[in-house]
Amino acid sequence: MSTAYQPDIRPGRLGAADYAQRFADASPRLTRSQALLEAERCLYCFDAPCATACPTSIDVPSFIKRIADDNLRGSARTILESNPLGGMCARVCPTENLCEAVCVRNTQEDRPVAIGRLQRHAVDALMESAKPQIFTRAAATGKKIAVVGAGPAGLACAHALARQGHEVAVFDARPKPGGLNEYGLASYKTPDNFAQREVQWLLDLGGITVHSNWKLETTTQLDALRKDYDAVFLGLGLSATHALGVPGENLAGVRDAVDFIAELRQCADLSTLPVGRRVVVIGGGMTAVDAAVQSRLLGAETVHMVYRRGPEALSASKAEQEWAQTNGVSIHYWLAPEEIVGTPGLTDAGAGDASNVCAVRFARQALVDGKLTPTGATEVLQADMVLKAIGQQLGNPLLQQAGFTLESGRISTDAEGQTNLSGVWAGGDCRAGGLDLTVEAVEHGKQSAHAIHAYLSRA
Repeated sequence: MSTAYQPDIRPGRLGAADYAQRFADASPRLTRSQALLEAERCLYCFDAPCATACPTSIDVPSFIKRIADDNLRGSARTILESNPLGGMCARVCPTENLCEAVCVRNTQEDRPVAIGRLQRHAVDALMESAKPQIFTRAAATGKKIAVVGAGPAGLACAHALARQGHEVAVFDARPKPGGLNEYGLASYKTPDNFAQREVQWLLDLGGITVHSNWKLETTTQLDALRKDYDAVFLGLGLSATHALGVPGENLAGVRDAVDFIAELRQCADLSTLPVGRRVVVIGGGMTAVDAAVQSRLLGAETVHMVYRRGPEALSASKAEQEWAQTNGVSIHYWLAPEEIVGTPGLTDAGAGDASNVCAVRFARQALVDGKLTPTGATEVLQADMVLKAIGQQLGNPLLQQAGFTLESGRISTDAEGQTNLSGVWAGGDCRAGGLDLTVEAVEHGKQSAHAIHAYLSRA
């Protein structure tokens, strides 16, 4: 009888009813009474720090005052004028680091106004109303703009340009529009297909045509877009996960966290989605938390999230870290992956090493003169599945070939998103110097749309 390690990656670890319960809305919407009470806590500051902290400059006191007045439609309009994806941002924006972090109620009551939940309350009410569309298009200009990428940046840009009367063609590599909102976020943050409902609301404005399964891969394609359209906006996002650069990275059972999350988001029956009994997630950002928590919710017995620095350096917010720990994820600090260990002969013959991951060996780190330095100690965590969440890169050789100026591998632009190529703008995660936040991507798209409109008005 063989005693060889047997990987345990399989679907159906839970009862049928458990999946719906575990992946239900992580932050249920406020009731009308709850929203009114919370809105009354707002001091409606004249020089509101919360509005300044919002990357899209939503007039926070104004929309909350309208909720207090029971004018949800007016409240939603205030939000969506600044952020056309305000419903999704209300669900996923790290408000605890932005608007709520600077709320004056923090100093008075040690508890900010629940700005994000109030924003969701207003936008959801509009989306579910008999007449959800509150915007109209300006007179047709005859101008055509190509938007590459149907993520938050591209959709925000398309919406703003369509409102100005332009015709917008949106090209996206995926079957569905939405980008990160559709494929890259934990499903418990966006239940009930909200990402697509929001996209449909946005498209109902008119003037926007989506072309799916279209990928920008050649300079010839880009040249054609620049020739056929009056302006081009690139909202490409990031497509390639950074490599760990350690032995064993290509073993069976090792995969990118973003691919795991995308597969989960598109899975109609979560009981069919395989997950390891023991999962190790390498990384310290929001993607790492989403992958780790969802692995646990799918039935993984142990889930370890491992980061090479200390807790103060994690890019995942404190609230996200607490959420991970609440859901049974163990977070380890000061550990850098050294080797992914495999057991030979357990996968298909002819698959190279033919090995499945069985453990990850980490080197313990310490800060010495401000530099991460191995201490000489190691730690081994057993794993059937390893998810890499160490950041992404643009990974598109076309951009350099086309002559774009790049900065740290991303597209360099001016403050309004214009690139060094005439008539081409860029925004979202593909634009250099950003925070890699959904709400910032929306602002990039908005800024670029205003700049493109001004450019076309001069033409």
